[in-house]
Amino acid sequence: MHPTLEKILSVKEKAGGPFFLVAGPCVLEDEEMGFEIAEKVLQIARDLDIPYIFKASYKKANRSRLDSFSGMGDEIALNLLGEIRKTFDLPVLTDIHTSEEAYMAARRVDVLQIPAFLCRQTELLLAAGHTGKAVNIKKGQFLSADAMGYAVEKVRSTGNQHVMVTERGTTFGYGDLVVDFRGIPIMQALQVPVVLDVTHSLQQPNQEKGVSGGLPHLIDTMARAGIAAGADGLFIETHMDPEKARSDGANMLKLDKLRPLLEKLVRLREALSDK
Repeated sequence: MHPTLEKILSVKEKAGGPFFLVAGPCVLEDEEMGFEIAEKVLQIARDLDIPYIFKASYKKANRSRLDSFSGMGDEIALNLLGEIRKTFDLPVLTDIHTSEEAYMAARRVDVLQIPAFLCRQTELLLAAGHTGKAVNIKKGQFLSADAMGYAVEKVRSTGNQHVMVTERGTTFGYGDLVVDFRGIPIMQALQVPVVLDVTHSLQQPNQEKGVSGGLPHLIDTMARAGIAAGADGLFIETHMDPEKARSDGANMLKLDKLRPLLEKLVRLREALSDK
């Protein structure tokens, strides 16, 4: 296991302690963009002493429209993730959607992420656990924080204790999400690192034309609230030009805004730890 990931998983941070970062593009779009984003975010993370996991989906299996971009091709994208991992000596995270994908992706990445819509899929959770890789389970938009204990239990039943969970909002009427920050300490009671997915929590799913909207101007607010609530980690999707992103551009953070945001969050966490 990568030393950075081992540190993240083995240390149960208290509110006010350091946070780690999961960041990258929503999905790999071409052969260059993943490397460019990984290099720039890694430098920021090193400068600020933030443990960093690179994230990118190698495919998108849950697009609203049939004609939406779903990926470059599984083998091409997975190989690129493996190259990013090797080039920058970084732990890498990607989504999986089926049991077969769990074993395929595990050969190239360090963290298998279970999408929120699939967090109750027993076979998928067990397959991810059996790979021995770390597993990040996103909380379903339809679940309470307490209910995530059952998902964690499924992975742990395989003997794999390397589990983290991610809050990404709860369905609020049609086409909107709301975050209940009480869920962070509730899920931390499961003895797992808890991540706040800042950017997806600001998503506005399934808008009129079948493309999700978002509220990126609230990224700063959401991230600060997550730090104040004691989240162990933050999940932030970022892109050089979100308006041209081929997936989830409406809620992503522009890459050049990441450093000032993280600088602010580090200061906030330090202020909280002094109390």
